[in-house]
Amino acid sequence: MSIAVAHISKVYGTQKALNDVSFQVKKGEIVGFLGPNGAGKSTMMKILTTYIEASSGEAKVCDFDVNSASKEVQKHVGYLPEHNPLYLEMYVKEYLHFNAGVYNVGKERIAEVIELTGLTPEAHKKIGQLSKGYRQRVGLANALLHNPDVLILDEPTTGLDPNQLVDIRQLIKNVGKEKTVFLSTHIMQEVEAMCDRVIIINKGEIVADKRLSELREGKDQTVIVEFDYRVEEAFLQKLPHVKSVVNVHDFVYEITFSTTKDMRSHVFDFAHDNELKILQLNQKNESLESLFRELTNK
Repeated sequence: MSIAVAHISKVYGTQKALNDVSFQVKKGEIVGFLGPNGAGKSTMMKILTTYIEASSGEAKVCDFDVNSASKEVQKHVGYLPEHNPLYLEMYVKEYLHFNAGVYNVGKERIAEVIELTGLTPEAHKKIGQLSKGYRQRVGLANALLHNPDVLILDEPTTGLDPNQLVDIRQLIKNVGKEKTVFLSTHIMQEVEAMCDRVIIINKGEIVADKRLSELREGKDQTVIVEFDYRVEEAFLQKLPHVKSVVNVHDFVYEITFSTTKDMRSHVFDFAHDNELKILQLNQKNESLESLFRELTNK
C-alpha cells in the first residue's frame, strides 16, 4: 500500500483540523483529495510528508511510519506544497542542481526531470523570470528529482491560466502512469480530468471515498460542446440517448444523455457530418458536483 492512514486526528489549540481520518491509496492510483477551503487537506498532506506530526493515529507511506521512519518516508515521497517555495534569483538548472545535492542524486537526473516536465526551453532562465505555469513545472521537477514512489501535490493547478492548466494536468497524468499520485484540490474539474478516485473531506472528516466510475454508474451524462457556428437545438435533439439540450451562451451547448456510455464521439461525428468545427468538448460529471455540494454544505 502506497499510503495508509488510520484514525488520524490533528488539533491546533482548541481547533480540530482532522478528526479520526482513515483511508488507503494503492500503488499506481491517482487520487483526488477534494474539499472546500479549510477542510483539512493541507494538514493531512503535511502529516504524510512528515512536516508536522498528528495529534493521534497512524500514517504510513510505502509501509514506513511517518513518525518513527520519517527519513525513509522522505526518500519515497515527492512533495509540491500549495505555496511552491522557490529561490527566484536562482537559475532553473542551478536550483535543481542544488536540490540534487540534497537528495544525493546524479547530474544526469537533472536533465531527465527537465525533459520530463517540459522545462527545456526555460532551463537557462532565472526562476523569477518564469510564468506561474513554468514555476509549477520547476516545483514538480524538484519533487521528482529523487525518483520517488509517491507524489503528494497540494493544489498543483491553483492560479494557472487555461493553457497552463491543460499542460500541468497532462504532465501529472503522465507521471501517474508510473507513480502513485495524491493531489488535493477544491476544484472538481481537476479531479475529473486527472484522477481515478476521489476522497472528499469536510470539516476535518472523510465524507466520501469513491472511484469516479462508481459515481457515474446509473447517472445521466452531460457533454459540454462549443461549435464555431450556432446550431438549432432540434438538430442536437436527434443524437442518440439525448435527454435535454441547453444553449448556455453563444455557440456553447450542454447536452444531457440518459446513458453512461461516453457520447463525445457521437457529438464529434455530428460536427463532422454537418461541417462544424469543435472548439471545446468536455464531459461534465454532474453526480460529482452534486455529491460535493450535498456533503460539504451540511
